[in-house]
Amino acid sequence: MTAQPSVPNPRKNLGDEMLTLNETAALLRVPENTLRYWRVTGAGPRSFKVGRHVRYWKADVVLWLTEQMNRPQHH
Repeated sequence: MTAQPSVPNPRKNLGDEMLTLNETAALLRVPENTLRYWRVTGAGPRSFKVGRHVRYWKADVVLWLTEQMNRPQHH
């Protein structure tokens, strides 16, 4: 029996789909630069890096989108 590698949240991420910046921008229908800006300011969905590449768990993107829909509207 070998030790399993450490995974930040295996319960949620096991079997989840990993998305690129381009795929996440397409899913949210926003420009990639908007997604980059949100990443820098901490306003967008949770992201992480694989080497030099930014990735998103699809479940995190869907959760973030749901939170945006449930936020009180400011008019």
